[in-house]
Amino acid sequence: LIAGLDKPGEGEVWVRDKCISAMIEAYLARWRTRNIGFVFQFYHLLPVLTAYENVELPLLLLPLSASQRRQQVEMVLELVGLKDRMHHRPGQLSGGQQQRVGIARALVTDPALILADEPTGDLDARSAEEILDLLVELQRSLQKTIILVTHDPRAAARAERILHLDKGRLVDHLPVEPPIPVRGSPRRAGTE
Repeated sequence: LIAGLDKPGEGEVWVRDKCISAMIEAYLARWRTRNIGFVFQFYHLLPVLTAYENVELPLLLLPLSASQRRQQVEMVLELVGLKDRMHHRPGQLSGGQQQRVGIARALVTDPALILADEPTGDLDARSAEEILDLLVELQRSLQKTIILVTHDPRAAARAERILHLDKGRLVDHLPVEPPIPVRGSPRRAGTE
């Protein structure tokens, strides 16, 4: 609902001061491209495209020059630590690297909101931790709102706020312990 992919049976959906449930699909698609980045469990990268080309795809929907697109793509690939792998196809990348490409693709239009659906669900434990570290760091450094859907308690433990849904209904707002720091980052005062 928050991305406007489904319409509510009743009521309205407001995101960033816009009633998206009342938008016509053409306008909603443009709004979504500029305001929401998606990170998927299974990456959804096109296997015939390079990491660079997969990240560039959302920008092709915007009125940007080739040099503006190149600048944006290279910047986000550097943010996720994959600028040196930009010419590799998904099959030449590890699962963690593919998810980093997916995260770069979600960031490339500079959206305010990132929706991450089980972003660590298809990764080994080490890669999952690296992706969670990256998401926490990006949220802090870029001031993005990240809504992460997960069944993994370790992923949920990284959140500043946890909402529990059951059969589509909000059933609990769980208190959160102080966030787990990103490896190598200082702990917040009072969290020791």
